[in-house]
Amino acid sequence: MPFLVATSGIALFSVMDAVMKSASLAVGAYNAMLYRSAFGVLLMLPLWKYTGGRWPERDALRLHALRGAISAGLATSFFWGLIRLPLAEAIALSFIAPLIALYLAAVMLGEKIGRGAITASLLGFAGVLVIGAGRLGREELSQDAMWGIAAILLSAVLYAFNLIFQRKQAQVASPQEVALFQMGFAGFFLALAAPWWAIVPGTGTLGEIASGAALAAVSLMLLSWAYGRAEAQALLPIEYTAFIWAALLGWIVFAEPVTVETLAGVVLIVIGCWIAARKTAPVHTEQTTL
Repeated sequence: MPFLVATSGIALFSVMDAVMKSASLAVGAYNAMLYRSAFGVLLMLPLWKYTGGRWPERDALRLHALRGAISAGLATSFFWGLIRLPLAEAIALSFIAPLIALYLAAVMLGEKIGRGAITASLLGFAGVLVIGAGRLGREELSQDAMWGIAAILLSAVLYAFNLIFQRKQAQVASPQEVALFQMGFAGFFLALAAPWWAIVPGTGTLGEIASGAALAAVSLMLLSWAYGRAEAQALLPIEYTAFIWAALLGWIVFAEPVTVETLAGVVLIVIGCWIAARKTAPVHTEQTTL
């Protein structure tokens, strides 16, 4: 069940990426993230209160603030790069994050890295390389695209740390609390630059940002639930399924063709995720704090 829930969360995040790319093109990555955080807080606050939410303890609050700061940086840099690259290419480049996080899990969480988790991650990463090589090798990259690549890679490094703190956060807080406080702290840190960068989006763009906030909130809760019940190394390969959704969205929304390289990469990604699901160990009581 954690495997299926995490897969659903990644799928919703991929749809959110497409929606936020459109909003970022209209008002810039900073404003898209600033208003998405505000909408996210408005959506999650009533749900958190309705489910008996209480103000978190100091340690949990410190963890929320840390992940909120990381989230603000990684999301803004990702969407900044996303408006300079096609959706599929940006997602492909971001997939260095699970490989980094796999070994951060050993250092920061004390998890033992199993052979199956390593094999699954390498297969998933190989799939991304196949797809990325096929797409990026077809045309010469502009200077703007190169800056976009740099922003996506920075976001990927931050996302690796985010995945590890996601596991820690899920063990001390409910999914509703995680989603609310992550969005709240991300919005707080972004708002510090509002006097210089903030603008008021149009009605249509605000609608897109609100939709992105709703998708992000649901996805955060799904992923928090999953990471509270399974080790990070078992769920990390699922991150690669985002490319499947990116390829589909690129084909449907942006008329990007589904190439032979894409299909070959998808096969490797699915095999990797299947191996991860088969190799997942039984969840211990101390891992199910939610």
